[in-house]
Amino acid sequence: MKYYKENAKEYIEKTISIDMTNEINKFLKVIGEKGSILDLGFGSGRDSLYFQNSGYDVYSIDPTKEFCDNGIRLGLKHVIEGYAQDINYQEKFDGIWACASLLHIPSEELVQTLMKCKTALKKDGIMYASFKYGDFEGIRDDRFYNDMTIDKFMYICENAGMSYIESWITYDKQNRNNKWINFLLGK
Repeated sequence: MKYYKENAKEYIEKTISIDMTNEINKFLKVIGEKGSILDLGFGSGRDSLYFQNSGYDVYSIDPTKEFCDNGIRLGLKHVIEGYAQDINYQEKFDGIWACASLLHIPSEELVQTLMKCKTALKKDGIMYASFKYGDFEGIRDDRFYNDMTIDKFMYICENAGMSYIESWITYDKQNRNNKWINFLLGK
């Protein structure tokens, strides 16, 4: 992820204080109090820190070394440098949080990644994922993006064996012209 390596400081400063309270509360409401969370592509560490400070056992994974170094500086307990596609956990997490991270995975790899997420979730585990809303897949702003619609993601989830719980549209907190689609999935 060359873009994030080269722009880590700016990205952290730009995203660390974005208010994700509504999305986080929806997620935590269904996974319950305490427990374990895997934060896939944790970026600035904002959400991992929130979960950890709320009493959850949080594992934070990101392929960008600079984000991992920042996560350690923030005091995150379990920081792992790696890709979402490479996770290999067996029924370890009550929840998986993938906020604006899986959108960098091509469609042909996304089904397999979600299958690994399903394996990593405990029996009644819940997953949150968010994507830019739309049907674009390719390079934009020096990064690969895989935008989603409900139909496209439902097809991917079905092939991965994940169950759809709900979805909702939100507006970008930095650019109101951009829409995001948010999903809650079950094992």
